[in-house]
Amino acid sequence: MTYGFAGLGQMGAPMARHLIGLGLTVYDTRPEAMAPLVEAGARAAADVGELAAASRFVSVMVRDDDQVHEVVSGLLPAAEPGTVIAVHSTIRPGTAVELAGLAAPYGIEVVDAPVSGGFMGAEAGTLAVMVGGGDGAFARCEQPFGAWADLVLHVGPVGAGTRAKLARNLLHFVAFAAAAEAQRLAEASGVSLRRLGRVVRHSDAVTGGPGAIMLRATTAPLDEDDPLYGIMRHVLALGEKDLDLALELARDLGVDTPLAELARDRLADGLGLLRKEIP
Repeated sequence: MTYGFAGLGQMGAPMARHLIGLGLTVYDTRPEAMAPLVEAGARAAADVGELAAASRFVSVMVRDDDQVHEVVSGLLPAAEPGTVIAVHSTIRPGTAVELAGLAAPYGIEVVDAPVSGGFMGAEAGTLAVMVGGGDGAFARCEQPFGAWADLVLHVGPVGAGTRAKLARNLLHFVAFAAAAEAQRLAEASGVSLRRLGRVVRHSDAVTGGPGAIMLRATTAPLDEDDPLYGIMRHVLALGEKDLDLALELARDLGVDTPLAELARDRLADGLGLLRKEIP
């Protein structure tokens, strides 16, 4: 199989670099973005049509929905039937479904395959990729994606990959906002923010951070005979105690902590525990 890669930015370039030696053709509107990959052994395409003609599997990593539409629309007329186009950009779920519909008359399959792990993961080849598409298309994705990812998951039909990425990023950026709130409390308390950051990164690497509670198959309330029920009760007891202490400190220092207050109010439900059933 020959591979194509469109979009050689901070994420795309290192992802594509892992495919050099596998018949890789690259395209970017900036010639200077293609030059290092060409020097390493890739072939440069003059446009997306040439990229499509040279490739049976094309990855697209561009900025937004409009750019994805533009690139995929240019690929479709030039690609051979049986080609797979994988969109790695974070887009609207409906965009992936729409593009799959546009590609079907050409005999081309589109999968949405957004990634998680940042440019560090792209450089190291340790990204996670969430793939939405048919079983056959996914089977063809595993080898190329495995060149730059060490977790390749089929999460459902077209659009499911993007929905999974949006949920994952919701956690990511809400956690950033919570981290900023924690830093304000620490700063007001006279605690070194850099030392606190070291502690947080160390302990999250050990415990798994927020993902440590993501063990259930549903967000419905837990039955009391569920093996996770006692674990979540323990988490809730610790969480509410520690949030109460943090909120008390915040009030004493005059620090606004709305995310902590919301967490205190919703923690039980979030853990699958009905508040009325907890003494």
